[in-house]
Amino acid sequence: MHSILFRRSASHRALWLGLLLAVAAPALARGLSPDDLPKIVRIGDPQLSPDGKSVLSVIARANLKDNRWDADLTLIDVATKVSRVLTRGRQGLGSARWSPDGRSIAFLANDAAGRAQVHILAMDGGDAKPLTSSRTPVTHLAWRPDGGALAFAAADETPEKTGEARFEDAFEVGNHSFLDRTPRQPIHIWTAALADGAVKRLTSGARSLPLGLLPNGPPSQLNWTPDGAGLIFVQSDTPATGDADSGRLMRVDVATGTVQPLLAGGARQDTPQISPDGRSIAFAAPRGDVPAHQRRVMIAPVGGGAARDGARDAAPALDVAVDLVGWLPDGQSVVLSGTDGTHNGLWVARDGKAARLDLDGLDPASADIGSNGAIAFTATTADRPAELFLIAAPGEKPQALTQLQTVTDGVTLGRQESISWKSDGYTADGVITYPPDYQPGTRLPLVLYIHGGPVAASRQSFSTSAQILAAQGWLVLEPNYRGSNNRGHVFQEAIIRDAAAGPGRDIMAGIALLKQRGLIDDKRMAVTGWSYGGMMTSWLIGNYPGAWKAAVAGAPVTDVLDQYTTADSNRARAGQYGPSPFVGNNMASYARQSPIQYAWRAKAPTLIMADVGDWRVTIPQAYKLYRALSDNKVPVKFVAYPVAGHSPADPIRARDVWRRWVEWLKPRLG
Repeated sequence: MHSILFRRSASHRALWLGLLLAVAAPALARGLSPDDLPKIVRIGDPQLSPDGKSVLSVIARANLKDNRWDADLTLIDVATKVSRVLTRGRQGLGSARWSPDGRSIAFLANDAAGRAQVHILAMDGGDAKPLTSSRTPVTHLAWRPDGGALAFAAADETPEKTGEARFEDAFEVGNHSFLDRTPRQPIHIWTAALADGAVKRLTSGARSLPLGLLPNGPPSQLNWTPDGAGLIFVQSDTPATGDADSGRLMRVDVATGTVQPLLAGGARQDTPQISPDGRSIAFAAPRGDVPAHQRRVMIAPVGGGAARDGARDAAPALDVAVDLVGWLPDGQSVVLSGTDGTHNGLWVARDGKAARLDLDGLDPASADIGSNGAIAFTATTADRPAELFLIAAPGEKPQALTQLQTVTDGVTLGRQESISWKSDGYTADGVITYPPDYQPGTRLPLVLYIHGGPVAASRQSFSTSAQILAAQGWLVLEPNYRGSNNRGHVFQEAIIRDAAAGPGRDIMAGIALLKQRGLIDDKRMAVTGWSYGGMMTSWLIGNYPGAWKAAVAGAPVTDVLDQYTTADSNRARAGQYGPSPFVGNNMASYARQSPIQYAWRAKAPTLIMADVGDWRVTIPQAYKLYRALSDNKVPVKFVAYPVAGHSPADPIRARDVWRRWVEWLKPRLG
C-alpha cells in the first residue's frame, strides 16, 4: 500500500516538475512560413506632393476570400506620419500622380468592363471621376505643366468585323510571343482636357510605345516639355514584345502631331526624364550601346542631335548598373539607383561624379524626388519588409513614414551574412541565411536559392524565400554568379555566350567556401530557383549530378533556343546568347548553353513548377525537363498553374508555390 502511494506521489511530482520546466523554458522559435506570405503589406510607387508635405502611395493587402490584392490609394503626412485612405476598393489601381498645383490626383483604375481609365480625384473632397473612356486599357498618364490636361497612352482598338469577316482572324506573327492569340495593336498617345474631357490623338501608325509584360518594371514615362508644346517618349518599331529593343527617344509636337527622333542611332533608349529647367534629358541605355551590356544613365540636350555624341554618361566612373530615379531641383544633378555588392543604394550624380547617399542600412526600391529635393522611397531591412521612408534632402538621415508590417511579429528570423569568393579570376558574392536557432559548429543541410534575371542580384535584405527555407533548419545560400548586375560591367557581361557553365562554376565555388568553413553537410544539399534560377537548377543537376539530394526548378529555362524563338523577348535574347542560332553554325553554341542537353545525367529528385501562360519562359521548356527526367527514371513531379504570367501573382497560388517547395525538400534533406 505504501509503495503504491509512493509511486503515485513520485509520478505526480514528475508531472508537476515537467509542467514547471515547460513554463520556465523559452518557447521554440517560430520561423517564417509560407502561410505568412499573405500577411505582407505591399507598399509601392511613392509620390511626393508639390509642396513636399505629403506622400502618395499605393498600398495593397491580400484578400484571400477573392484571391487578389486589394489596393488603397493612401496619403501619408510627412510631419505627423498620419495616413488616410483616399480611395479604396478599385481594381487596377495604380500610377497615381499629383497635378502640378497639388489640388488633384490622377490615377489609373478599371472601369466596369475591366479596362484601366484615368480618374481624377480633387483633394478638396468628393469622389474620383473618370476622365477617359478609352475602348482599350490606358497604360500611361502625365499631367500637362499647366494642369489643364493630361497625356495618356492606349493601344489602338482592334477593327470590328461583321459577317464572314469575323472568322478571318489570321494574323502576322512577326516578333510576338508564341502565346499571343491576336495581333498586338500599336500603343499611341492622346491628350484629354480637364475642363470638358475633350480628347485629341497625337500619334498614329504602325510604330508603338513599347509593350512591357510583367515582371518588367513600369513603362517609360510620358514627359511634357516645360512649355507644354511637346512630349518626349519612347517608341518602338512595332508593338511586338520582341521589338522592344528598338525603342528610341522621340518628340511629338502637340499642335501638329509631328514625331521626330530626339537622338539618332544607338541601342535601346528608355525611361526618359526632362530636367526641371527643360534643357536636358536623362535616359537609360546599355553601356557602349551594346545590348545586354551594363545599364547606364545618359544625359543629353533636349534639342537632341544627329548622333549620340551629344549624350554623356551621368556617372562614368561608377561601375554599377544604374536606373534613373530623377532630377534634383537644381537641374544639374540626377539621382541614380543600383545594386553594389549585396546592397542596393542611391547616388547623386553631378558633372560626371557620383556620391552615394547614407541610407542608414536601408535597402531602397522605388523612389520619387520632390520639387523641394526630398526623396521618398520604399526600403527593406534584413529583418523587415518594405516600409516608406523620406530623406528631407540628400545628405540627411532617412526617417520612417510608415509602420505597416506585422508579418515578423512573433517570428524569429535567421541571421544573414554577406560572403565573397574567387571563381575563374572573378570575385563572386552572395548572402547566406542561418536557421533561426543555429548553433555555431553545426554542419547544416544546404539549400541554394538562385536568383533569376540573370541581370539581378541577391541582397542582404528581407527575403521571404531565404527565411522560409532557413526556418526548416537549413543553411541558405543565395549566390550572385557572373551575369549578376552587382559587381561591375565586366562581371555582368561575362555571361554573354556562356549562359550556364561559367555561372555554374561560380556557384559551386561558393559551395566549396561553405564546406571549407565547416558550415554545411555536403551530403545533404539541394539546388532551387525560379526563372534563370530555374535554369541554373536545371544546369547544375545535369552537370553536377552527384551533388544534390533534391531540386526545385520554377519556370526553368532549359533550352535557350526556345527562349530565342518563342518567349516574349525572343530575338532580343541574341544579345545574351549570341547571334541567331539559325545563321551559320551558331546552333551548336545555343545547344552548348542549354541545360536540356545534359538533363539525361541528372539524378536528383526534382519538383518542376510553371505557369501555363508564362510569356517570359515558355512552359514547353518545363515539359522538356519533365520528360527528360521521367524517361531517365529520375523521381520528378511537374505542377502547372492555370494562370498567365511568369509566376503566380495571386496570394493563394503564390503561397501554394512555397508550400510545395518546402514539402518537396523536407523528406529529402531532413
